[in-house]
Amino acid sequence: MFTSGADMRPNNNPEKIVMANCLVTGGAGFIGSHLTELLLQRGHHVTVLDNLSTGRAVNLDAVQDHERLTIRSGSITDPVLLSEVVHGADNIYHLAAAVGVKLVADDPVRTIQTNIFPTEQLLRLAASSGVRKFFLASTSEVYGKHPGNAWLEDDDLHLGPTCRPRWAYGCSKAIDEFLALAFHQKYGLGVTVGRFFNVVGPRQVGNYGMVVPRFVDAALRGGPVTVYDDGSQIRCFGHVQEVVDCIYALVDSDDAAGRVFNIGSDQAVSILELAQKVIEMVNPEVEIQFIPYGEAYGDDFEDVQRRVPNTDRLAETIGRRPSMPLDRILEDIIAARRAAMPSS
Repeated sequence: MFTSGADMRPNNNPEKIVMANCLVTGGAGFIGSHLTELLLQRGHHVTVLDNLSTGRAVNLDAVQDHERLTIRSGSITDPVLLSEVVHGADNIYHLAAAVGVKLVADDPVRTIQTNIFPTEQLLRLAASSGVRKFFLASTSEVYGKHPGNAWLEDDDLHLGPTCRPRWAYGCSKAIDEFLALAFHQKYGLGVTVGRFFNVVGPRQVGNYGMVVPRFVDAALRGGPVTVYDDGSQIRCFGHVQEVVDCIYALVDSDDAAGRVFNIGSDQAVSILELAQKVIEMVNPEVEIQFIPYGEAYGDDFEDVQRRVPNTDRLAETIGRRPSMPLDRILEDIIAARRAAMPSS
């Protein structure tokens, strides 16, 4: 049952308010939980599907008793359950996936099976069930070892060799993109693909190789902060709240259907500089420890030296892009991690 106050306005009629049944796969995850909260704030009904393998029930504590929220515990690999949660959905936000560099490196089979087959099933169900909009969460990993300074959505992909499991994630998500865009072309499904670039913020954990919470937790414990290789790798970090705002706006935009968008900050920083910023903000006495990639992920691991998005397409389509300064992002994360620490 819906309540009034939703503000999902079709582009061709800004006065008409449409309340939607929204399915969020991976809705108890880091990004998914923030998106779930936003959808509820905007007046929509939300069904979350999550098996809590990487998501956490605590992420939904603030809204778990919300009258317009339904939480289903289970896996996107369960075809019966998937069919049940798709039934009646207007919009689908498909965020469930194998995530994290460490998880991907340790178990490429799980990565491929989790990312490809359920996505195909979900797309088929969506196309046959009258789903209006379908957002596919993809990743900057699809660009592979792209050599450019700022990656564009229409750039060629440069995935590494199949003998290195590290590239299984990017390859599987690229196939997801091909599938989703093919369903848009063949069946008219309102697909939008969002390629995330290092989304960070409160609720993210460092268990799966996510660098910012790993650095912050290490600094709060007194160090050392571990930097892989020499720390010269270049990355950009976008706040999760800005990212979910962009997701919402893209799904609300008819101009985004059938297109791919980079979603993230374009403010570049080296990993060593990131570590130094975190230490300065948490505890200047903390030391930095350098270890080779092989020690962390195995000898067959290789990384990308520079990962910076061009977000012009995003800004042109929805009128904004993630722009929160890194210092403010880190302040928010550090405050959240401190608040979550057990009292001594």
